[in-house]
Amino acid sequence: MSEQKSEEQKNLEKDYEEYVKMITPTHNLYLQMLKAFITGGIICVIGQLLLNFAGSQMGMDKDTSGSFCSLILILLSVLFTGFNIYPSIVKFGGAGALVPITGFANSVAAPAVEFKKEGQVFGIGCKIFTIAGPVILYGIFTSWVLGLLYWIGQITGILG
Repeated sequence: MSEQKSEEQKNLEKDYEEYVKMITPTHNLYLQMLKAFITGGIICVIGQLLLNFAGSQMGMDKDTSGSFCSLILILLSVLFTGFNIYPSIVKFGGAGALVPITGFANSVAAPAVEFKKEGQVFGIGCKIFTIAGPVILYGIFTSWVLGLLYWIGQITGILG
């Protein structure tokens, strides 16, 4: 009897492995890298065009045009997230769309869009920092630690 169960168990395991292989998506790493490169490159080209436009056409200095470029890229990312366009860009470009500043803006806006049905305060207000909260927290903490180390280096004379 135990041999029969064992044989049935082996058949079930074999069937399950075949099923898993059938439904598991296969990925072409080189194609994914190419798509990420193209997507990130397009975002960078848009950023460079904004920098050039702000500097030459609007007469902004380098720092101001950089801020202008960042703000416009964030605005576009949030608008594309709100209109459900950015998820398609991410699906195509992967890390090429998630790594730049636009990806961070998308990660902040997406939870707010997803939970807007729960209201302004408990939906959008609370959920908007689901992903951004830890990033902000650790960014501030790291800045504090580095500032403390810099201060200690200044008063001890290590940093000149």
